[in-house]
Amino acid sequence: MWEVLFALSLFGVFFAYVGYPLSLLLISLVRTHEVARAPFTPLATLIITACNEEKRIREKLENTLSLDYPEGCLQILVASDGSTDATCAIVREYAERGVELLALPERRGKEFAQKDAVATARGDILVFSDVATRLEPCGVREIVANFADPAVGCVSSVDKVMGQDGRPSGEGAYVRYEMWLRALESKVHSLVGLSGSFFAARRNVCRDFSGEVQSDFSTLLNSLKIGLRGVSDPRAVGFYLDVVDSRREFERKARTVLRGLTVFFGNLGFLNVFHYGLFSYQYFCHKLLRWLVPGFLALALVANAALAPGSAVYAMLLLAQFVLYSMALLGWFRKDLLSRSLFKIPTYFMAVNAAILVAWWRFLSGERLVMWTPSER
Repeated sequence: MWEVLFALSLFGVFFAYVGYPLSLLLISLVRTHEVARAPFTPLATLIITACNEEKRIREKLENTLSLDYPEGCLQILVASDGSTDATCAIVREYAERGVELLALPERRGKEFAQKDAVATARGDILVFSDVATRLEPCGVREIVANFADPAVGCVSSVDKVMGQDGRPSGEGAYVRYEMWLRALESKVHSLVGLSGSFFAARRNVCRDFSGEVQSDFSTLLNSLKIGLRGVSDPRAVGFYLDVVDSRREFERKARTVLRGLTVFFGNLGFLNVFHYGLFSYQYFCHKLLRWLVPGFLALALVANAALAPGSAVYAMLLLAQFVLYSMALLGWFRKDLLSRSLFKIPTYFMAVNAAILVAWWRFLSGERLVMWTPSER
């Protein structure tokens, strides 16, 4: 029994991170769904959600005003989510340059602010971006070009993380893996989630925009509901710094997964393969299977410990697990070690899965979240 449990748990981890993308690669050999991109510049609204961002909002607005998009075709709208600092005052300084402010009286969370901004927006295409994300001058033009394809309902950017020291970070390696996976999903059918820091959608996709659920995830699902798909565009890049405080980032990841679990279990209909076809498989593997990895890891450790006394092979495997977890713990408590990939990647991997475990505990305890707190970068 222990051997079976050990094998199944390892297979679960393997398939979640390796088997699933390999299956997409195989599917891509017989099925591809390319995006019919074309020069396309309709009226678009760039929605920037901010909460007490007086330190960064000016830089974000200057970056936004440098975007290469036809004059008069881009509405820039800042939704201030109950800011109590100088954020609103700074945004008003840019009124003569075309920046509009939606000052919400109380803080209700990112998605509620976005929902109010959607009701105010005039664009046919709505582009969402965070204050901490820097865009290339062509960023909005590139992401909007995907909507020349009538089958596209929403588009995600490609994220690029820059470490505080200018070097690749553990998060950067993980993000690069995610971007590769999204490219595969786009190629065969549709994404399963969007980059919350920079994404775009058709206005009709956002008609039922909810303030209570994760906007990047729910926007993708809204697209599928009306027969459209979500894609990733490597030409639309969002740059942001790695987090300053990894412990605060741990809490942010736990909140993100908690909100994702809420959306997933509120939309189990997408697992109906007879209605959604390939997307049901993607939905299960990319979301639920990935969120089950902490359970697989725990089961593998317990089963391995039970098998080790009677087998040199299992004893070596247990030692390998012990070394991996020890490196992750050292990387967590000794920040100086994170300059080395040997410690950086296992530390980030284990931190992500520990955050998922915390999210499961909160979800099963009945906790739900709508409030949003941006990470310090």
